[in-house]
Amino acid sequence: MSDRNATLKAAGADAGAGPPPPLDEVMLAMDVVDTLRHREELVAQELARGDRDAALLERLRRTYAAQGIEVPEHVLLDGVAALREDRFAYRPAPPSLARSLATVYVRRGLWLRRLLVVVAVAAVAALAYQQAVVAPRRALVGGLSETHAAIVALANEPAAQTRAAALVADGRAALVAGDREAAGRALEALEGLRADLERAYELRIVVGDGVTSGVWRVPEDNARARNYYLIVEAIDASGRRLTLPILSEETGRMERVSSWGLRVDEATWNRVAADKADDGIIQQRTVGRKVAGELEPTYLVETTGGAITRW
Repeated sequence: MSDRNATLKAAGADAGAGPPPPLDEVMLAMDVVDTLRHREELVAQELARGDRDAALLERLRRTYAAQGIEVPEHVLLDGVAALREDRFAYRPAPPSLARSLATVYVRRGLWLRRLLVVVAVAAVAALAYQQAVVAPRRALVGGLSETHAAIVALANEPAAQTRAAALVADGRAALVAGDREAAGRALEALEGLRADLERAYELRIVVGDGVTSGVWRVPEDNARARNYYLIVEAIDASGRRLTLPILSEETGRMERVSSWGLRVDEATWNRVAADKADDGIIQQRTVGRKVAGELEPTYLVETTGGAITRW
């Protein structure tokens, strides 16, 4: 055993002391080491027991002979020694900043692609958030402020300004709570109020062939009473008939109509009926005027302001 170990050491010493071995011998030695590493069971059984070097060398000779490769004896000895010394083993550099930077640089293409994907996803998400959340909220905020300012400039009566302020407060509170639907309803109501203030028209009794200018009703809760209505329409400065939201006192529902029954007292109803019966023409058709800046018309007849939408 000692002689064989001395032989292996001498071979290693000679390899280190003399001139570098030819490249083909180095390659053979590396192949020997590689063969030994891939035969882990062989190494475990033979190399772990220091007294079996000869048997190990013999097996190596047979392995290469079976492949038709002739390997010099000193190459086999040098390969065994190299295996024990881990001479051809790869040892990765220890973790360090330089190693990390080098790894990032080598893989820069991969990192760049990943970075571009992350940036693209973030950009799409930001755009979607902008369109789905930020832009609608900004439009609601702007709409509430602009519409309220227009109403303040238009309104000639405190009631309109008070109602507008309440609607703006409701809309802004809904935005703070994240309820865009409620804020949208507040803005819609505010825009309706603005439209009401901007309108200017005359209330006229409808006339024409086959057209009813007035009706009366018997209330359900009092069979001996009568409610009198003049059928009216709203005409703007250009002569256009308007369609307006009218609350029916019979049904309690708001309807958009172009004509409706305006409740008046019996004397007014009888006067209009007599005027129409005289020559078929109603001389005084105008019963009210609505000016811009006010919510309700100024009536020229006795009326409760109540209305019906069907007769």
